[in-house]
Amino acid sequence: MKVILQEDVKKLGKRGEVVEVSDGYGRNFLLPKKLAVEANSVNLNAAKAKAESKARKAQQEADEAKLLAAQLEKVSVKIPVKLGKDGKLFGSVGGSDIANALKTSQNVNIDKRKISVQGEITGIGIYDAVIKLHPEIATKINVEVVSE
Repeated sequence: MKVILQEDVKKLGKRGEVVEVSDGYGRNFLLPKKLAVEANSVNLNAAKAKAESKARKAQQEADEAKLLAAQLEKVSVKIPVKLGKDGKLFGSVGGSDIANALKTSQNVNIDKRKISVQGEITGIGIYDAVIKLHPEIATKINVEVVSE
C-alpha cells in the first residue's frame, strides 16, 4: 500500500514523502492516527503541488538572502564602548550589540543569534563578524570598536 505521510514517522520517512508500507500497518496504524493518507491520484497531485510550492518558497528565501548578503558586505558598523584605565573594555561586545548597531545605522533587522564574532573582541580596533542569513549563505561585515 502506498501512502503519503502527513507527519514525520520514525524509521519510515518525513512529512510529504510517498512511501510503500504493508497493508495492515497502513490501515490499522497510519491512517486511523492521521499520520498518512492513501496515495490516490487526488492526494498525489495535492502533495506534488505542496512540494513545488515549498521549493519555490525556499528558492525565494535563498534569493533574498543572497541580495541582503551582497548589501551587507559593504557595511561597516561602529560600536562605541567604555574603556578602563588600561584600555580594556568594560563588559563585552557580542551579537546583540552588533545587531543593535545594524538596526540603528542601516535599518536592517538581524537576529543576534545569527551573528558570530571571529576571535574575541578585546579592545579598540576592527574585527570581522559573520552573519548567517540562510543555511547556505553567510556574509562578513567589519565591526569597528571605538571608545565613547
